[in-house]
Amino acid sequence: MVELKTLSELVGQLEEQEVLEKLKDFVASNPTEEEAQKVVEACQQGMAIVGDLFDKGEYFVGDLIFAGELLGSAIDILKPAIGGRNTTKVGIMVLGTVEGDLHDIGKNIFKSMSEAAGFEVYDLGIDVSASAFVEKIKEVKPQVVGMSGVLTLALDSMKNLIDELKNAGLRDSVKTIIGGNPVTKEACEQIGADAFTTNAAEGVKICQGWVK
Repeated sequence: MVELKTLSELVGQLEEQEVLEKLKDFVASNPTEEEAQKVVEACQQGMAIVGDLFDKGEYFVGDLIFAGELLGSAIDILKPAIGGRNTTKVGIMVLGTVEGDLHDIGKNIFKSMSEAAGFEVYDLGIDVSASAFVEKIKEVKPQVVGMSGVLTLALDSMKNLIDELKNAGLRDSVKTIIGGNPVTKEACEQIGADAFTTNAAEGVKICQGWVK
């Protein structure tokens, strides 16, 4: 069994080669699904370390992107041991960068981490209209809707989407989380979302809490 604390630290330090080698050895040892889940959790804890270092200014956006890719590679290696993703699906999420905004780095990191946590994620991409969100929500019936945006105008688009969900009679059937630079507690209250986050790892924890 791989040393979980060490693995978390290696992910936190972005030691890609070492992390992937350890995971390959782990999968080759024919672990149980339960052991594999613990290893996934250790990788996620490593991502939380990355988030903390980013908050402290020791890591930059490039490091966050790299960490998201590293986590994606880690999950791909672990997939056979966790019985593919579907057996451990915890819920469905619809995710997108809202209308008028073209930034997707934060969204992509959040997507990778949500998938690693067992969510089935439908990523609608960037500059997504409220009607496109509503259509997808009707189709896949998610528990969670994630809205991302970096520009200040994204806040208006987020509020617009919440209003559209109300109009469509869908607001009470989903939990909504907003993320990105301009997002604050006050903005979250004005928009009418259930939660906000500026840290992908924290955001995933909030979503996991909703589907437990």
